[in-house]
Amino acid sequence: MTVGRFNELIHAPNRLQICAVLAGVEAAEFSALRQLLDVSDSVLSKHIKVLQEAHYVTVRKSAQGPRTTWLELTPLGRDELTAHLEELRRIADQASPAVKPA
Repeated sequence: MTVGRFNELIHAPNRLQICAVLAGVEAAEFSALRQLLDVSDSVLSKHIKVLQEAHYVTVRKSAQGPRTTWLELTPLGRDELTAHLEELRRIADQASPAVKPA
């Protein structure tokens, strides 16, 4: 069982979205992720580099045909995302009843 804990590295909006997308697929193409997030190549590259250095994401480039960059969430990245989301749920559950959705 994963224990919830806030992860400041994942919490940045673009990095959180990158991890969430990658959690739902085996791998995602760089260009598809860039379009989904509606960011430039350089912005996405910077966020991927941070996640890669933390060992949350792996990057592989296809050697055949058109050069394609694929991104995958590592088991560590998946665990860290799960723990972060659990902590966000715990925090959200502390909201007063007046602000909770019906």
